[in-house]
Amino acid sequence: MRRKADESLRLDNQVCFAVYAAGHAFTRAYKPLLGKLGLTYPQYLVMLLLWEHDGPTMREIGERLHLDSGTLTPLLKRLETMGLVHRARLPEDERQLRVTLTDKGRALREAAADVPRAIGCASGLAPDEAKRLRHELVALQAALARAQ
Repeated sequence: MRRKADESLRLDNQVCFAVYAAGHAFTRAYKPLLGKLGLTYPQYLVMLLLWEHDGPTMREIGERLHLDSGTLTPLLKRLETMGLVHRARLPEDERQLRVTLTDKGRALREAAADVPRAIGCASGLAPDEAKRLRHELVALQAALARAQ
């Protein structure tokens, strides 16, 4: 019985460590690609969201990206300083901020168009494999969220 317990505590047997290490590998793979765009990975995620749907509130961005306001506020301020987004208080509720793309932010989308293809090539996954893996990871995240 002791041997089975020992195996369960091996680092290489931990799904969480494999996900953690893969996350770091993704960040390293994205870094040179996003560096050319002047973005960090979290900034890129915000831009992806805004390119998909311009004008969400800061709260909506935080919920979608699983980021708290303490992380998101400086990130959005930096994107605004870079001239990529504009933040404005909602007239009907001044506690909320709406985030919209500037012309420069919209134009950056074209420059970023090759990033997903480059990452796909770097991963070595066929498109159907990547889609399946993404589906499994989303299901894992949802299961863990439900367990909390």
